[in-house]
Amino acid sequence: MPAKRMVRLRRSVGVVLLVAALGSACAAPSDEAEGARKGPASPAAGQPKAQGASGALTAYVEKIRKQRAARALAAKKWGLDRPPLDAPAPPAVKPKITTRKGFETDGEGLPPVFTTVPTKEKVVFLTIDDGAEKDPQLLRMMSELQIPYSAFLSDYLVKEDYGYFRKMQDAGVALHNHTLNHRYLPGLSYAAQKREICGMQDTIEKQYGKRPPLFRPPYGNYNENTLRAARSCGVKAVPLWASEAFPDRMEWREWDRDLHPGDIVLTHFRGKGEWKGTMPDMIRRVMKTITAKGYAVAKLEDYV
Repeated sequence: MPAKRMVRLRRSVGVVLLVAALGSACAAPSDEAEGARKGPASPAAGQPKAQGASGALTAYVEKIRKQRAARALAAKKWGLDRPPLDAPAPPAVKPKITTRKGFETDGEGLPPVFTTVPTKEKVVFLTIDDGAEKDPQLLRMMSELQIPYSAFLSDYLVKEDYGYFRKMQDAGVALHNHTLNHRYLPGLSYAAQKREICGMQDTIEKQYGKRPPLFRPPYGNYNENTLRAARSCGVKAVPLWASEAFPDRMEWREWDRDLHPGDIVLTHFRGKGEWKGTMPDMIRRVMKTITAKGYAVAKLEDYV
């Protein structure tokens, strides 16, 4: 058989094996099927152990199986009817983000303002604002359930305990800009807005080692000066939100009161002092809604 045809054949077989293996990982296999997949406990005499791509594939499938089992146990622990759905692999190329119609200003070349990321995947993005409540239960819950989220921080609240958000960052959460003092930005001069935005960029870089590319204006209010100031501070995009989560309800921007592919979900660092519940209560509410509608939570920074 010609060499090129042999290579194509091997690749085709590899793809079939990969698809079949991943399919078995996604299902809850029976004991018999599980035993067949794992094979005998030890190889027969003279039979080599699985090596190379085959061994790596087996290890990967086993890793996915264990992650799903742990997520199912965590769902029961935290009071969810079912575990969160797995998000698809991130896009190889991030989608082009443009300003949502009706959210434009007159300035050109400014960071785009949007409420939904352009994607056909059934994913949404969870974002949490300000930093008032610092509930350790939230950190444990999100880690055990493997739910990605992004935090938009205001220094006047965060500075009470920078360490709390450092733990969040260590768990893989991206920390972004929500201004120093959470002021109504359109009521400020350009210079004052720049101090609020660039000052928070400096604070996040000092405390957490990186200047964030994303910025969310307080209350979702902005004008052209806001976007000009944000651009001058290194901000690349301004994500707002399509829906908002509370412990007892969801609120919607769109008329159909539903989720859509790529929607950004907003919530806040709040507790019983201001809410009818805790942050874990809020996560239960939003995750039950998201999962029941057939959506998974993906990481915003993988798309923006």
